[in-house]
Amino acid sequence: MMGDSMLNHILSEYYIPNYILVPESEAKKPPCVPSCPVLVFINSKSGGQLGGNLLSTYRSVLNTNQVFDLGETKPDKVLHQIYATLGSLKQRGDGFASAIESSLRIIVAGGDGTAGWLLGVISDLKLPHPPPVATVPLGTGNNLPFSFGWGKKNPGTDRQSVFSFLEQVKNATEMKIDSWHIIMRMRAPKEGSCDPIGPLELPHSLHAFHRISQTDKLGMDGYHSFRGGFWNYFSMGMDAQVSYAFHSERKLHPEKFRNQLINQGTYIKLGCTQGWMFGSLFRPSPTNIAQIAKVKVMRKQGQWEDLKIPRSIGSIVCLNLPSFSGGFNPWGTPYRKKFLDRGLTPPFVDDGLIEIVGFRNVLHGLVLLAPNGHGTRLAQANAVRFEFKKGAANHTFMRIDGEPWKQPLPADDETVVVEISHFGQVCMLATPLCRSRSMHDPSSPTACYNEDNNSSDEGDSPDDLEEKRKFGAADSFKFPDEFDISYLS
Repeated sequence: MMGDSMLNHILSEYYIPNYILVPESEAKKPPCVPSCPVLVFINSKSGGQLGGNLLSTYRSVLNTNQVFDLGETKPDKVLHQIYATLGSLKQRGDGFASAIESSLRIIVAGGDGTAGWLLGVISDLKLPHPPPVATVPLGTGNNLPFSFGWGKKNPGTDRQSVFSFLEQVKNATEMKIDSWHIIMRMRAPKEGSCDPIGPLELPHSLHAFHRISQTDKLGMDGYHSFRGGFWNYFSMGMDAQVSYAFHSERKLHPEKFRNQLINQGTYIKLGCTQGWMFGSLFRPSPTNIAQIAKVKVMRKQGQWEDLKIPRSIGSIVCLNLPSFSGGFNPWGTPYRKKFLDRGLTPPFVDDGLIEIVGFRNVLHGLVLLAPNGHGTRLAQANAVRFEFKKGAANHTFMRIDGEPWKQPLPADDETVVVEISHFGQVCMLATPLCRSRSMHDPSSPTACYNEDNNSSDEGDSPDDLEEKRKFGAADSFKFPDEFDISYLS
């Protein structure tokens, strides 16, 4: 057991005084500047009872005012107020406030959707010294925490577990990762429904915005535009369909989703019923990607080129981090010579490129369970564009960082467009177990290639600038003011 003096010393390393957290508080400064001041944001609805328990523990060991329940307080308001206070104090020559700002770190506890919410807020606020973020895995997939070494199992909520995590945060290293914007244009459906999740209920990370360019044809005549962002992946097809079924079931029967193990078991069962786990092993998906979408990529600025998608591909993933669907890496570890011959580069998380991977069916998906298993590596690009016209299906399924939706496809002579492009970076905190690789880390290149020649791949398979300008015209990652965080992973 730790003695009181030892405990007080530990907590002083993370402690932020009230005069920085609460406006117009008395300026009582601790005797020393904390080496690792933290703000803690917890989705109390995540992980069954774990979120609430973790909230109580953090509030018992830190200043209650530096621990926030995301069900009660929005992170954009918190960070805006705290950084405004820090800026004002710095102008008055407060060295303590200056030290807090330069060393501040953020802890966010929840699923990938919750972590993405915080990353989006930090991106949109354009803070003078954006704080790096550590993620506590309270969701089902936990791809973001896993990518940076924080694990994927739900953590302990007792005091010792919290002390251990705080120590990891203090010792963690900073790593930049790319942010990706997504813009979608379509007509709102005239009729029909996407039940059991309501008609066109998009993820919280996608929100409507007004047309800006008068020359934007798709912004006219009743087209609606939505924008948002992600840090891990965008996927479309079979995997997103299973995820949608899981989220629909959880929304209808939240009492059945009380812990991570049960959630993962339910996910697997739904995969079976949706045909992803035990669908046709040797025939392509009934509706493959090539049937419903024309795909373009931008490898050089301003130059779109068609990307040929094999007709066997039933699911496509645009991947930024090396963790998908609970820890799998669809890009895998490629053989060096073959990789270079195809003009590809190692999958760094901060190189402005996104990896595009395809899967055929269950047999192909199961190769991820094998050493060096991977999907069909299609391309790397700094922008991807999907164009949907009337065709083989009236809908498909899409997913952003664990948040799925059922997307209507054109029924008439109209077009649905989904475009993804690179837009800035955010800073994560990484432990020594980090799976992500930085292009600035000299040890990364050798870790991103497989020296054994046992890897296989299938195939070698002024408007754009206007789009880029549009991204800066509104809060790009903003979540709506009112939404239920119990449906956020």
